[in-house]
Amino acid sequence: MSDITDALEELGATIALKQADAVLATSTAFDELTVTAAPAHLEALMEYLRDDPSCRFSTLIDITAVDHPERPARFDVVYHLLSMYRNQRIRVKLAVREDEMVPSLCALYPAANWYERETFDMFGILFANHPDLRRILTDYGFRGHPLRKDFPTTGYVEVRYDEVQKRVVYEPVKLVQEYRQFDFMSPWEGAEYILPGDQKAEAK
Repeated sequence: MSDITDALEELGATIALKQADAVLATSTAFDELTVTAAPAHLEALMEYLRDDPSCRFSTLIDITAVDHPERPARFDVVYHLLSMYRNQRIRVKLAVREDEMVPSLCALYPAANWYERETFDMFGILFANHPDLRRILTDYGFRGHPLRKDFPTTGYVEVRYDEVQKRVVYEPVKLVQEYRQFDFMSPWEGAEYILPGDQKAEAK
């Protein structure tokens, strides 16, 4: 094992010891430490990671989620933290049900505000006590959450400007048949130069 991995495993053991109620598991892979946390103790864990001298993860890099529709706890909410003081990164993740609320971290990390709004917009995950939880990337009247695996790739509605009404209108998606026929042949077809091995298969 590398020195980095050794240091991260030692850090993971310390976090698990000091935050026994919050930490469900720790793992290290590719010189990255992942801490699996209990949602009920998320705030206490994140405050410890931010303030404890052995951690000092003062920068929240990102919040995102992963959709596992086959699981009862459908989503993994994932936090990425950076300690510029100790030159370390950590990933904190927690599994939540579709109807479960996750504590907002806006009071601990102001950067969480827009990250949590994006995660709500894309996945539909609710953050308790968020000061302004509304969509941030999609339109106000948007239906559904685009990064869920059951969201159709075409969406539910399409938008266009109506010259008669002089406004933007929303209509159900209508795909003509020609858009449903897929050509799985080379995207470079018709180009002057074809990359080796990228030609169409000869018809049999």
